[in-house]
Amino acid sequence: MGNCQAVDAAALVIHHPGGKQQRMYWSISAAEVMRMNPGHYVSLIIPIVPPAGDHDTRRSVNFTRVKLLRPTETLLLGHAYRLVTTEEVLRVIKAKKTANLEKMKKNEQDLGKRTEAQKKNRGSRNQQRCCLGSSGRHKSWRPSLQSISEIGA
Repeated sequence: MGNCQAVDAAALVIHHPGGKQQRMYWSISAAEVMRMNPGHYVSLIIPIVPPAGDHDTRRSVNFTRVKLLRPTETLLLGHAYRLVTTEEVLRVIKAKKTANLEKMKKNEQDLGKRTEAQKKNRGSRNQQRCCLGSSGRHKSWRPSLQSISEIGA
Protein backbone atom coordinates (compact mmCIF):
# COMPACT_ATOMS: atom_id res chain seq x y z
CA MET A 1 0.00 0.00 0.00
CA GLY A 2 1.16 3.54 -0.75
CA ASN A 3 1.44 6.61 1.40
CA CYS A 4 -1.34 8.96 0.20
CA GLN A 5 -0.44 11.88 2.47
CA ALA A 6 3.01 12.18 0.94
CA VAL A 7 1.47 12.77 -2.50
CA ASP A 8 -0.78 15.58 -1.18
CA ALA A 9 2.15 17.39 0.47
CA ALA A 10 4.20 17.09 -2.71
CA ALA A 11 1.67 19.12 -4.74
CA LEU A 12 0.61 22.72 -4.91
CA VAL A 13 -3.06 23.57 -5.31
CA ILE A 14 -4.40 26.52 -7.27
CA HIS A 15 -8.03 27.49 -6.55
CA HIS A 16 -9.72 29.16 -9.53
CA PRO A 17 -12.54 31.72 -9.06
CA GLY A 18 -15.08 29.31 -10.60
CA GLY A 19 -14.37 26.67 -7.93
CA LYS A 20 -12.03 24.55 -10.04
CA GLN A 21 -8.91 23.23 -8.28
CA GLN A 22 -5.73 22.66 -10.20
CA ARG A 23 -2.97 20.45 -8.74
CA MET A 24 0.63 20.79 -9.85
CA TYR A 25 3.43 18.49 -8.81
CA TRP A 26 6.30 20.88 -9.56
CA SER A 27 7.22 24.44 -8.60
CA ILE A 28 6.13 27.15 -11.01
CA SER A 29 6.58 30.92 -11.09
CA ALA A 30 3.65 33.23 -10.42
CA ALA A 31 4.29 34.93 -13.78
CA GLU A 32 3.67 31.64 -15.64
CA VAL A 33 0.39 31.08 -13.78
CA MET A 34 -0.66 34.67 -14.57
CA ARG A 35 0.19 34.10 -18.24
CA MET A 36 -1.98 30.98 -18.28
CA ASN A 37 -4.83 32.91 -16.57
CA PRO A 38 -4.95 36.45 -17.98
CA GLY A 39 -6.72 39.05 -15.83
CA HIS A 40 -5.85 37.23 -12.60
CA TYR A 41 -3.30 37.64 -9.81
CA VAL A 42 -1.90 34.77 -7.74
CA SER A 43 -2.30 34.93 -3.98
CA LEU A 44 -1.03 32.68 -1.21
CA ILE A 45 -3.71 31.41 1.16
CA ILE A 46 -2.51 31.64 4.75
CA PRO A 47 -4.61 29.41 7.04
CA ILE A 48 -5.57 30.95 10.36
CA VAL A 49 -6.56 28.33 12.93
CA PRO A 50 -8.82 29.51 15.80
CA PRO A 51 -7.45 29.11 19.36
CA ALA A 52 -7.76 25.68 21.01
CA GLY A 53 -9.98 27.07 23.78
CA ASP A 54 -13.03 27.42 21.50
CA HIS A 55 -16.19 25.49 22.41
CA ASP A 56 -16.35 23.82 18.99
CA THR A 57 -14.81 20.33 19.23
CA ARG A 58 -13.96 20.27 15.51
CA ARG A 59 -10.83 22.21 14.55
CA SER A 60 -11.78 24.37 11.59
CA VAL A 61 -9.44 26.52 9.52
CA ASN A 62 -10.49 29.99 8.38
CA PHE A 63 -8.83 31.26 5.20
CA THR A 64 -9.09 34.92 6.02
CA ARG A 65 -5.53 36.03 5.24
CA VAL A 66 -4.45 36.26 1.62
CA LYS A 67 -1.06 37.53 0.42
CA LEU A 68 -0.74 38.78 -3.14
CA LEU A 69 2.36 37.40 -4.88
CA ARG A 70 4.72 39.26 -7.17
CA PRO A 71 5.26 37.80 -10.65
CA THR A 72 8.87 37.00 -9.74
CA GLU A 73 7.90 34.76 -6.80
CA THR A 74 7.74 30.98 -7.06
CA LEU A 75 4.78 28.83 -6.04
CA LEU A 76 6.06 26.13 -3.70
CA LEU A 77 4.93 22.55 -3.20
CA GLY A 78 2.70 21.92 -0.20
CA HIS A 79 1.00 25.35 -0.30
CA ALA A 80 -2.43 26.45 -1.50
CA TYR A 81 -2.84 29.40 -3.84
CA ARG A 82 -5.85 31.26 -5.16
CA LEU A 83 -6.40 33.15 -8.39
CA VAL A 84 -7.86 36.58 -7.75
CA THR A 85 -9.41 38.72 -10.48
CA THR A 86 -8.00 42.16 -11.23
CA GLU A 87 -11.33 43.78 -10.34
CA GLU A 88 -11.32 42.13 -6.91
CA VAL A 89 -7.76 43.33 -6.22
CA LEU A 90 -8.63 46.89 -7.26
CA ARG A 91 -11.78 46.83 -5.09
CA VAL A 92 -9.81 45.71 -2.02
CA ILE A 93 -7.06 48.29 -2.61
CA LYS A 94 -9.65 51.05 -2.98
CA ALA A 95 -11.42 49.94 0.23
CA LYS A 96 -8.12 49.90 2.16
CA LYS A 97 -7.18 53.33 0.83
CA THR A 98 -10.57 54.75 1.85
CA ALA A 99 -10.30 53.21 5.32
CA ASN A 100 -6.79 54.62 5.75
CA LEU A 101 -7.91 58.12 4.68
CA GLU A 102 -10.84 58.03 7.12
CA LYS A 103 -8.51 56.87 9.90
CA MET A 104 -6.03 59.66 9.10
CA LYS A 105 -8.81 62.28 9.09
CA LYS A 106 -10.08 61.04 12.44
CA ASN A 107 -6.55 61.14 13.90
CA GLU A 108 -6.03 64.68 12.56
CA GLN A 109 -9.32 65.84 14.09
CA ASP A 110 -8.42 64.28 17.44
CA LEU A 111 -4.96 65.83 17.27
CA GLY A 112 -6.43 69.23 16.36
CA LYS A 113 -8.79 69.13 19.33
CA ARG A 114 -5.96 68.16 21.65
CA THR A 115 -3.62 70.89 20.41
CA GLU A 116 -6.32 73.56 20.73
CA ALA A 117 -6.99 72.52 24.32
CA GLN A 118 -3.26 72.44 25.06
CA LYS A 119 -2.75 75.90 23.54
CA LYS A 120 -5.53 77.31 25.69
CA ASN A 121 -4.03 75.76 28.81
CA ARG A 122 -0.50 76.91 27.94
CA GLY A 123 -1.63 80.43 27.11
CA SER A 124 -3.35 80.95 30.45
CA ARG A 125 -0.40 79.47 32.35
CA ASN A 126 2.17 81.58 30.46
CA GLN A 127 0.23 84.75 31.11
CA GLN A 128 0.14 84.01 34.80
CA ARG A 129 3.88 83.22 34.94
CA CYS A 130 5.33 86.09 32.92
CA CYS A 131 3.10 88.92 33.93
CA LEU A 132 2.63 88.35 37.63
CA GLY A 133 5.47 88.62 40.05
CA SER A 134 5.66 87.18 43.52
CA SER A 135 3.65 90.10 44.86
CA GLY A 136 0.94 89.66 42.25
CA ARG A 137 1.59 92.84 40.25
CA HIS A 138 2.55 92.97 36.56
CA LYS A 139 6.19 92.95 35.57
CA SER A 140 7.82 93.22 32.23
CA TRP A 141 10.55 90.81 31.28
CA ARG A 142 14.06 92.17 31.22
CA PRO A 143 17.04 90.24 30.00
CA SER A 144 19.86 89.88 32.46
CA LEU A 145 23.22 90.18 30.78
CA GLN A 146 26.47 89.72 32.56
CA SER A 147 29.35 91.90 31.51
CA ILE A 148 32.31 90.24 29.86
CA SER A 149 35.72 91.51 30.83
CA GLU A 150 38.18 91.83 28.02
CA ILE A 151 41.66 90.65 28.76
CA GLY A 152 44.35 93.32 28.32
CA ALA A 153 45.81 94.49 25.08
